[in-house]
Amino acid sequence: MTTQRAYPQSKEALLKSYMTRLKDDVKSILVNYEEIVKLAKTDNETQLSRMTQCEQDTFEMHVRAANIVRAGESLMKLVSDIKQYLILNDFPSVNEAITQNSKLFRTKQQECDQKLASLRDDMAADLYDLEEEYYTSIYK
Repeated sequence: MTTQRAYPQSKEALLKSYMTRLKDDVKSILVNYEEIVKLAKTDNETQLSRMTQCEQDTFEMHVRAANIVRAGESLMKLVSDIKQYLILNDFPSVNEAITQNSKLFRTKQQECDQKLASLRDDMAADLYDLEEEYYTSIYK
């Protein structure tokens, strides 16, 4: 059974929620592991028959192992949530990347403006020479 958890919006509440999830999942793994180890001990004095006790212990081990797996998957989901939070809310690095790109594009723009201005000046000088040649030509 999967449950959808509602996450608080504030940063402090979200971090507290992450810590609570972490502690709960680790505690679940620890408790279930301890119970599996306790089941491994053999008790000769039981009211149940040996086969019935063996079946009951096997079933309980399966349930506890499933609980450990569920807690492990929950921890993996927690790690994924934390990574997503860091990626989406890492504003200083996002701002730094934007600033770097902005500086790079401004530099490129200045280089292009300088090249265009130089090209314009060269074309104007060539056009002036061509016009002068045309108007002074006897073939016009």
